[in-house]
Amino acid sequence: MDKNVRVRFAPSPTGFLHIGSLRTVLFNYVFAKKYGGKFILRIEDTDEKRKVEGSVENLIDIFSWLGFDYDEGPDKDMGFGPYIQSQRNDIYTKYINQLQNEGKAYKCFCTPERLQEMREKQQAEKKAPGYDGKCLHLTKEEIEKNLKEGKPFVVRQKIPKEGEVIVYDELKGEIVFKAEGLDDHVLLKATGTPTYQFANVVDDHLMEISHVMRGDEWIPSAPKNVLLYRDLGWEPPKYIHLPLIMNKEGGKLSKRQGDVTVEDYKAKGYLPEALINFTALLGWHPKGDEEILSLDDIIKNFSIEGMGVSPSVFDVEKLDFFNSHYIKNLSSDKLLELAKPFIEKNTKLSSKTHKSEDAFLIKVIATEKERVKKLSDLEEATKLFFTDELDYSPELLIWKKLGKEQIKSNLETVYELIEKIPEENWTEASLNDAIFTHIKAKELKVGDYLWPMRVSLSGQEKSPGPYEIAQALGKSESLLKIQKAITLL
Repeated sequence: MDKNVRVRFAPSPTGFLHIGSLRTVLFNYVFAKKYGGKFILRIEDTDEKRKVEGSVENLIDIFSWLGFDYDEGPDKDMGFGPYIQSQRNDIYTKYINQLQNEGKAYKCFCTPERLQEMREKQQAEKKAPGYDGKCLHLTKEEIEKNLKEGKPFVVRQKIPKEGEVIVYDELKGEIVFKAEGLDDHVLLKATGTPTYQFANVVDDHLMEISHVMRGDEWIPSAPKNVLLYRDLGWEPPKYIHLPLIMNKEGGKLSKRQGDVTVEDYKAKGYLPEALINFTALLGWHPKGDEEILSLDDIIKNFSIEGMGVSPSVFDVEKLDFFNSHYIKNLSSDKLLELAKPFIEKNTKLSSKTHKSEDAFLIKVIATEKERVKKLSDLEEATKLFFTDELDYSPELLIWKKLGKEQIKSNLETVYELIEKIPEENWTEASLNDAIFTHIKAKELKVGDYLWPMRVSLSGQEKSPGPYEIAQALGKSESLLKIQKAITLL
């Protein structure tokens, strides 16, 4: 890197963290760590109408959950603050005045009604939308008259209408824009607050941001940004526009089609490691075939050259794959800590006090650890362990073409075999030894015994294996449930 790396994530406090924004956060954070730079959190709260109370606190909590430790931010002023735009109005006023005094910006007194008529006329004439420059040539006297009359105004950037504006993107190279197609966009609203685009440029310069890494949807703003830097006499940062994230149908991610915020996924029991691993591969391709990557691995292997320019596809099945992997690799204690909120309801299903104790919960979770895709799956998956009285049809115990009497006889055999196992030796291995030794010696079929045993313990057509369930339930409850099945037959 030819200069100190300083990057920022600058969200509006409008709610929760979108998955697309997570990708932006991640790449900015990784980029800073890779090159020994600084990662800055800045709050762009210029749009009062969209501000949601508690958004900033929620964002900081989510950053903490993900493991993103920003170097500067609202609560970490390192000399470049304030880091909240609404606290920087005096700064913006200074530069708005400078641009107007130099003839690079101008007051526009057009009413909302006049602007609406203008847009409708442009649409009818099939012209590109944009301000028509009516107030650009107001005389000094006309401006003073309007101000005396108290007419509201905005301040617009004076955009050249000839030539080209070239934006250099680190991924895409040169992007050329015709100046005539650019709008004299608003820099200062009638309320006296700056627009996002203006405040953004001022803040990036004053905070010495070296690289602006953001989504492709901001490319249309880039030429206006570059012109604003030029008008203020500043050098623009380097731009890195990240490819869009699409759904599997090729459209934008939408709440109507599924979860789109990090908080949604956290609430369902996705782990931060899985979200980070999955999100890193949306637009970045590490060298080699390894896909399981920790945050440290991503930082170590990251490079701009490994980033793509084509849209990425958000495939929740791939996310499930990563999440399942990370769940499987959790220690028993950590998994219990994370899983408890999801199985808390189940502990109230049983009258047995030991079923709310950690020792029992660890055994129960272990039976499903290899199968669940997310922690919220554990609620439904583990109900069978907490239900004292299983409710199922006797027909479910039937295996293939065996009759009820044969199934009953097989269950009685299973009962007799496992009843002999001492309580202290009640393990999957000992259960298997007891039953399989008998089946092998008699040359019997495994399914004829294990199917009805499993159903009697679970009450379900699909469940973990009978040995796993029995080990978790313990000897006395396992025997009781097998005895009940025998009675049902």
